[in-house]
Amino acid sequence: MSDPLHIGRGGHRTWLKWHRGRRKASDPVFTAKRILEAMRLGASVEVDLVIHADHGCAVLHDKSLDRETTGSGLVRDASAETLRRLHLRGNDGTPLPDRVLLLDDLCDLLAKNPPHPDALLQLDFKEDLAALDPLTVENFAFAVSSLTNSLILSGGAFDAISLLANSAPGLMIGYDPCYGASLDRLKATGDHMSFIKGALDTAPAAGIIYLHHDIILAADQAGFDMIGAVHDGGRKVDAWTIGNANPTTIPKVTRLLELKVDQITTDDPEGLAAAFDQ
Repeated sequence: MSDPLHIGRGGHRTWLKWHRGRRKASDPVFTAKRILEAMRLGASVEVDLVIHADHGCAVLHDKSLDRETTGSGLVRDASAETLRRLHLRGNDGTPLPDRVLLLDDLCDLLAKNPPHPDALLQLDFKEDLAALDPLTVENFAFAVSSLTNSLILSGGAFDAISLLANSAPGLMIGYDPCYGASLDRLKATGDHMSFIKGALDTAPAAGIIYLHHDIILAADQAGFDMIGAVHDGGRKVDAWTIGNANPTTIPKVTRLLELKVDQITTDDPEGLAAAFDQ
């Protein structure tokens, strides 16, 4: 089997994004080994960022350390030195040999192991504008400055994303509108067109719009092509997040492929690629 990078259907290529650095569903999240492998192969891969006490970012999803690491308390209160001593936990909670990565560490590793030209690492920023201060912005810019061609910064707080991106010229950006007021309005009104127009208007510089796959498929059931509407606006669509390949997820992915989604975020790229190779 070839490496799980993308699926081709009807002349359209849909990338498989390695969610939290996973190649397959059994992988632990955010390990340097898998992230570097993905970037070497030319994959699309995603990691999350939260702010730590020394005005930098840790490669973690939660703002608390308890679930993902051997630490406890808030990431915001932990120093860089403390975080680097912590180990990641596996899917069953067992401590792993792999240590927590900081954004600086990850960028240093990528500088020493240059990514494939097709590789794209999504930095999904889990904080809002209020969490940013000038030193955190400065440190972010320093960390990513030599790798901007291989990175895309995303999040649901587009003002925060814009501030960080403006500090690092050439950095691509994406936007996820599937949170907060815009999503609440969509649920209340069912007005899919207004939802997408709002997303495109909010984030005019975003090259990729990240949409929950259930929202895309619900709009499709209602007769509205949400992916086509984003394409008409000159952007690409990432559908998130498909877990493992199974009889429930395969029909969803099939429809997303028919709708020509540009990218699917999944915890199981290997499983999905194998299912559709058959």
